[in-house]
Amino acid sequence: MEIKIGIQNVGREIVLESAQNADEVATLVSEAISKGAELRLTDDKGRVVIVPANVLGYVEVGAEESRRVGFGAL
Repeated sequence: MEIKIGIQNVGREIVLESAQNADEVATLVSEAISKGAELRLTDDKGRVVIVPANVLGYVEVGAEESRRVGFGAL
């Protein structure tokens, strides 16, 4: 699923594809904000994105995609 993270005072957003479901991402975001810690997400390629919770502008969680078939899956 696609996740977009907006950072305060930054014009560009962070976009990543993740295998985590929407509920897991929402739980991680709310825990990071409530504890004042960092938000850690892992993308499909195993890279870790770390964002301090105090600079989060928004987190947009896209709809979960079904498996692609055909040339688009390459």
